[in-house]
Amino acid sequence: MDRLTALNIFRRVAELGSFAAAGRRLSRSPAGISKNVAELEAHLGVRLLNRTTRRVSLTEAGSLYYEQIARILDDLDVADSSLGPLQQAPAGVLRVSAPATFAILSPLTRAIPAFLERFPDLTLDLRLEDRRVDIVEEGFDLAVRAMDNLEDSSLVARKLMITPHVVCASPAYLARFGVPEEPGDLRRHNCVQFTLSGHSDEWVFRRGDRTVRVPIAGRYRVTSSVAVRDALCAGFGLSLIPSTYVEGELASGALCTVLKDWAAVDLSVYAIYPSRRQMVPKVRAFVDFLVDELGNQT
Repeated sequence: MDRLTALNIFRRVAELGSFAAAGRRLSRSPAGISKNVAELEAHLGVRLLNRTTRRVSLTEAGSLYYEQIARILDDLDVADSSLGPLQQAPAGVLRVSAPATFAILSPLTRAIPAFLERFPDLTLDLRLEDRRVDIVEEGFDLAVRAMDNLEDSSLVARKLMITPHVVCASPAYLARFGVPEEPGDLRRHNCVQFTLSGHSDEWVFRRGDRTVRVPIAGRYRVTSSVAVRDALCAGFGLSLIPSTYVEGELASGALCTVLKDWAAVDLSVYAIYPSRRQMVPKVRAFVDFLVDELGNQT
């Protein structure tokens, strides 16, 4: 048994909860992955994983062992990288996931060419897609997300900015169906729902010390904020949307805000990356870039 290989394999299985997923990440067969873990368990004389047909999970001993070896393997990664050129300057391929609408409508994509000019040995693979990726499972170095809370405690979140939201609709819609005066009035309206947000079925409003949660329903649910904006401009309902996405429409009068006396709960945008004692230079450089480009909007 190659002890270091077995430790790395066990770690990936523990993190991904699957022999098959670990095999895909490490380019090994599930049978080979299972064999290595079994040999490690035999060497230690203890069962590290509970196995079912659907998933594997850590035993009590496995959880304790994982915590110890993860720190050791991280230290080895840091020691290795300290001797290579990647420690001196960002280089290699950086895989990043970001929401398409946010990336295009924010300063992000416009600033990326200058970022790459600054680091000629770095290649950026930026995936713009309106879905929430599994960073570890899909092999991303970093993801940009707007969210209320971090769903995975093994990930690190660096806050970049706050995205103010407004409730708005077209003048034609409001003339036809009325202007909501209180958050509760939204129950009688056709609300266009952005389904990738954490608040697609419930919108939260605050005024002073009062907080109101309103269940939302409508005939149009969609995974694109641009599609939400288009529906609003067409007079099809109202919606809660980042104010920066509709700045032009609000300025021209194509859309109008409502419930101005109430503050919609805003979301924060974060850079999310796997927890490490020391970030590799390419990730650190991109996080610093995101802070510089977006941080002044917090």
